[in-house]
Amino acid sequence: MASKGDLTKARLTESMLELIQTSGYSGTGLNAVIEHAAAPKGSIYFHFPDGKEGLGVAAVELAAQQFEALIAEAAASAGGAAGAARAAIEALAAIVSEGDFRLGCLVSVVTLEMGAESDRLRQACVSAFESWIAPTTALLTASGISAEEARSLATVVVSTIEGATIVSRAMRSTQPLMSAADVVAELISQRSQTAGGTR
Repeated sequence: MASKGDLTKARLTESMLELIQTSGYSGTGLNAVIEHAAAPKGSIYFHFPDGKEGLGVAAVELAAQQFEALIAEAAASAGGAAGAARAAIEALAAIVSEGDFRLGCLVSVVTLEMGAESDRLRQACVSAFESWIAPTTALLTASGISAEEARSLATVVVSTIEGATIVSRAMRSTQPLMSAADVVAELISQRSQTAGGTR
C-alpha cells in the first residue's frame, strides 16, 4: 500500500501534468499545483527539493508512462502493427475530445516551451518520446520490417501523432487525428506487405 507521502507526491505530479496541458509550463505556478492537488503547503519542496523543474520532469515521466501504457494496450488488443497504431490514435482522439480539446500531449508542450531553456526538461522529453518510439519499433519489427526501417517508421508515426494532436486541439476537432490514423495504418500495412510481413 502506498504511503501518505507517496500519495501526496503522486497527486502533485498528476496536478502538474493536468495544469501544464491546460495552462502550459510557464503558466503553471506552484501555488496552483498545491491548490489543485489539495496538498499541504511546503509539500512540493519536500517531495521535489529542486522545485518546479523537478516536478515538471516528474510530470513528463508520468505522461510518458500513460501513453506507453496506451500503446501497450492497443498492441495487445489489435491485430498487427497497423491495427495497434490505429487503436492507439483513436484512443488518444477520444481523450482529446473528452477533455474538450484542452488536453493534449504534455511532452510536446514542455518541449516547445522549455526545450531551449532547461536541458533537464528537454532530456526528459527526449526520454518520453523514446519510450514511445521503442515499443512502436518493436511492433513494426514483429510485422516483418527491418530494424532500421522500423525505427525510422516508428519515429514518423510518433511525430505524426504529435502533430495531429496539436492540429486537433487548434481546430477543436478529432478529424486531424482520425486522418492521421488512416494514413499511419495504411503506411504501416504497405511497408509490412513490402517486407513480406502481415497486415
